[in-house]
Amino acid sequence: MTRVAAWQYPIEQLASFDAWQAKLEAGAAASAAGGATCLIVPEYAAMELTSILDAAAQASLDAQLAALQDLLPRYLQAYDDAARRHRIAIVGGSFPERVSSSEYRNRLRVHTPRGSTLVEKLQMTRFEREQWGISPGTAQAVVTLGPLRLGVAICYDSEFPLIARRLAIAGANAIAVPSCTDTLAGYFRVRVACQARALENQCYVIQVPTVGRAPWSIAVDDNVGAAAVYAPSDRDLPADGIVAIGPLSEPHLLFADLDLSLVEQARRDGLVLGHRDWELPAHLSGVVASVDLSE
Repeated sequence: MTRVAAWQYPIEQLASFDAWQAKLEAGAAASAAGGATCLIVPEYAAMELTSILDAAAQASLDAQLAALQDLLPRYLQAYDDAARRHRIAIVGGSFPERVSSSEYRNRLRVHTPRGSTLVEKLQMTRFEREQWGISPGTAQAVVTLGPLRLGVAICYDSEFPLIARRLAIAGANAIAVPSCTDTLAGYFRVRVACQARALENQCYVIQVPTVGRAPWSIAVDDNVGAAAVYAPSDRDLPADGIVAIGPLSEPHLLFADLDLSLVEQARRDGLVLGHRDWELPAHLSGVVASVDLSE
């Protein structure tokens, strides 16, 4: 059994970078004390650091993104230090990183006591593309953490089956979906997508959102959602596919135990064999008829 912690992360106004680091330390410590071997922090959790910028840097989203870059080395180092100190893997909160003079990407690292690996968001939402100017990335990874082989699909990426499918083919038996949604509609889109990806790939999917209101923030002022762990509906797994779910839009650290042997069992001899049958040629063979039967 592998225990994970999904942090319904409250976006808050901070007094200093040290205050943010203390918050991260408290979350990592609580996760480790609760027996988790992996902590997942949501997409764009880093945006609460805009609250410690000076007035000029807070004046516009462009100014915020530019000013945040000076904090990036300390931000990544804090996650590395927390992972080593608490002997836990951490899917860090994603950060809009400048990769050239005119390009930002939505990036995170999976931090472990042995090092870290890069993950990027592949599919941009309209808000990211049209208002933030965030560009699609290319980096995906499946990280082996003992029996847990964890893939990461950042928020909107979860709504595209082929992105999760590529992670499953690469060996993922669980997929983390760190997210940031500002409406119930957005939260449920990601939730439905996570449940569908768990069903299709016969694996666990872990949805982890930001929560709370931050009226001072330009980008993450409203944060709606509930952390949850979903599974395929199969033998010895929950009939409704819900392993655990947190309270809606409240700060919360959700723990869940993943029996990864049940993923292997479902893929090998489940009630259905979605992970295997995805490749059946019949999905793409033949011709789709267009028939008009209107009067």
